[in-house]
Amino acid sequence: MLMLATLRGSVSRVVDETDGRKGRATPSRKEAEAARKARLKTPVSRKDQAKRARESRDAMRSKQREAIKTGDDRYLPAREQGPVRHFARDFVDRRRNIAEYLIPFLFVILLFLFVAGVSGHPEWSAYATAFIYPLIIIGVVVDEFILVRSLKRELKARFKPEETTGTTFYAILRSSQLRRMRIPKPQLKHGDSVKDRY
Repeated sequence: MLMLATLRGSVSRVVDETDGRKGRATPSRKEAEAARKARLKTPVSRKDQAKRARESRDAMRSKQREAIKTGDDRYLPAREQGPVRHFARDFVDRRRNIAEYLIPFLFVILLFLFVAGVSGHPEWSAYATAFIYPLIIIGVVVDEFILVRSLKRELKARFKPEETTGTTFYAILRSSQLRRMRIPKPQLKHGDSVKDRY
């Protein structure tokens, strides 16, 4: 609806705000297309939003599972990412670590103690407790000491000190796991040389 108003003897045209005509510049074709695509991408309901979020999570989990096998740094968990952690994993995986056999050793000792008790030879249990068990523990400690010392030397030669925080503990934990149980999966075989760059 149009209205006329008189102000100091002049007549001015007042535009009705309910007029369907726009009061702004016409958007370009590119802008209109972008707006249309944005509207199409926006979920129209909570159900659609939940579905898309679920699909996104499933896709990310799938990529992470594959990264665990291949070592793809882009999709690994945050604590596993970066060249320093990659180097530490390879450094541990290329060597045989006594610590990774600790649990199987302990299981064998317990089985031995059980057999000794059933067979009526308690002295066997005493021998195992006095000699075999301490020997295994000493072997683990010495091997881990060698691992840590050599790892620190390599890290110092390759990376900045602020980049290697927590790497030693990370390597010790990995070395205490059975090779087939390590995540991400080992990328090097026993005896392989460590790459020059990470």
